[in-house]
This record gives sequence, C-alpha cells and structure tokens, in this order.
Amino acid sequence: MKITQISLYAYNIPLKAPISISLGTIEHARNILIEIQTNEDITGWGEGSHLWMIVGETQASGLAAANDMAKLLIGRDPLDIEGCINTLTRYLPGHPTTRSAFDMALYDIAAKAARMPLYQFLGGSKRVLVTDETIYINTPERMVEDALRIQEKGAEAIKVKLGTNLRDDIGRVAAIRNAIGDGTPIRTDANQGWDVVTAQAVLRAIGDWNVQYCEQPIKRYDIAGLRQIRQSSTVPIMADESLFDATDAIRLVREEAVDYFNIKLSKSGGIFEALKINAIAEAAGIPCMIGCMSESRLALTANAHFASARQNMRFYDLDGCFEHADDPVYGGITYHGYQIELPETPGIGAEVDSTFLKNLPSQIIV
Repeated sequence: MKITQISLYAYNIPLKAPISISLGTIEHARNILIEIQTNEDITGWGEGSHLWMIVGETQASGLAAANDMAKLLIGRDPLDIEGCINTLTRYLPGHPTTRSAFDMALYDIAAKAARMPLYQFLGGSKRVLVTDETIYINTPERMVEDALRIQEKGAEAIKVKLGTNLRDDIGRVAAIRNAIGDGTPIRTDANQGWDVVTAQAVLRAIGDWNVQYCEQPIKRYDIAGLRQIRQSSTVPIMADESLFDATDAIRLVREEAVDYFNIKLSKSGGIFEALKINAIAEAAGIPCMIGCMSESRLALTANAHFASARQNMRFYDLDGCFEHADDPVYGGITYHGYQIELPETPGIGAEVDSTFLKNLPSQIIV
C-alpha cells in the first residue's frame, strides 16, 4: 500500500461563546484536518487542535508545517506507522499537534486495512467511558450557573478552570461546592496559573471539598515545584502541560512529581507517542486521564478509542465539542448524557461531512 495524495484543510468550527482559561481566551476552534488517500482506496482522517497557548502552534503554522510533512509521506507505506512518524518527528520535532493529525490518519488507515475498529486494532476492548464537563473561568455567579446546569444533566464529575489568583480561585470553588452540594466530585485545572506558594494555599483551602485532583498548578518547566506541591497537598496533582512526550513522562516519574498524567493526542504528537507515555505511566503505577483541546468529534473519537484500549486510563475529559456551535462529523462517538459509545466500524469510524469540507480552505499534495 502507498500514500498517493494528502489533502489539508483549515478546519474552522465556531464556538457557542468564547471560553477562557488562565492562559487566554479562544473564540473559534481553529484546527486542521488531514485526509490521506492510498492506492488501495483506503482513506484515513486525522485532526489536530492547535491550542496555541499550550502547544505553541497555530492553525497557520500547522498548515505550513503540514504542507512540508505531507510531501515527506507521499509514496510511503502508511502501514509503516513508526517509520512515517519518526520521519516527521526528525523533520519538525516541535510540531506535535500537526504531527498528531498525520498520526491519527495513519492509524485510521491501518485499522481499516485490518478491518477492525481502532480500539481493537490497538489491542484493547470496548469499555464504558464517562466524560466530565468543563466550566471555564468567569464570574463566580456564572460558574455556579454552569455547575448547576451540568449537575442537572447528570455529570459524574465537574471540571473547573482556575489559575487567576488566590482569593478568586478559592471563592470560585467554594461557591460551586456550596451550590451543588458535596456529592459530585470537582476536578480543578489551573493551566500553569499559580506559583508554588499560591498553589499550596489554594489546595490547602479546597482540600476537604471532594476535589479529585488539580491539573498543572504551576509552570510546565518547574518539575521541582510540582514535586514540592505534591508532597504538601492532600489533593492529587496531575501533569498536563509538563507532559508532551515519553521523555517528559520519564522525568516526571523519576522526580516523583505528580500522581496522574493527562495524555492528549494533540499534545503528544498522536497515538504512537501516547502509547509510550501510557506504558511508562503504567509501569510506574501512575494512572492516566485522556484529555482534549477543542477537537471535533472526529479527533475525540480517536482519543476515545485510545482510552478504551488502555486499562490504565482512569479519567476521561472528552468534552471539547460541547462548546462547538456546529458538528460537521458523521459517524464517530455518540454521547448518551456523559457516557460515550464508540463506533464499531473499521478505523476511527468518523469522517467530516463533504458539504462542510467544500467550504474550507484546502491544499492537495500529490
């Protein structure tokens, strides 16, 4: 089998409303979409979500990089996933989100060629996945409204974005907990917004409020600080922006810096690297969460396949499309409330509507 053509799309999806985290605000999901065609009429689809404030890539830089990456893959065997990904990584090691879209499309092709749904191709089984839903930074009153709405819909856990300052962040969690009661777990995420002292103070204040974990309380490069926070906190600590690849995973394990890993395909460079990260975590006794950026149901389906295939995945944060004003994907995962049902069709089992595609800026590489 050979790759004969690769189509690149500027995959723009409007949001229902702007969403804010400690690192900034986004108003659109500005992703990229990749379609890889082969000489055996098997097509693979991949998506990368360029949340620039986290991955250091934009849609524009991603498309420019993807143009070069695509030229490297024309004529290659798509089933040689390791060879293809290593080629892209050597050429542009600093573009994990763009690389993840190619990775996803290659795995889609491989699973289709094997006539297996992706979770089965990855050696796993179909499991029940239940996602949380995220509340973004806003006034305490608005965040309480969101929390009550999510709880009423039956969420098993609510994720709360923090990372502004000590008083306001404690106030946000206190207001939400007072409104929803003690039963529904809260998951917090500061997105690097605190320093060590502030993180310790916030976590000490909210430690008895049924908080399951805190994601990335401080700057991603401060591994010693993460270890210090973990040692003093009753709230478990999860690495997100500190964890891009297997090298980061080894460093975090060696330093005993965190309790959990957050694996995101758009951050790790795709499934190939995510499998390595999870293997390191599992060997070290560190459970993982599957996370997301602002992907459509296409990439979220690939994330869900990966999570279902690995027993070490304990938490599921696959709500990125909840904020999208449009859903151009057919097939893919189905949400029954917050429970996720995977498709049984070969490959990822999701594609983008052809009518929607016609309106997207595109490039074709042959």
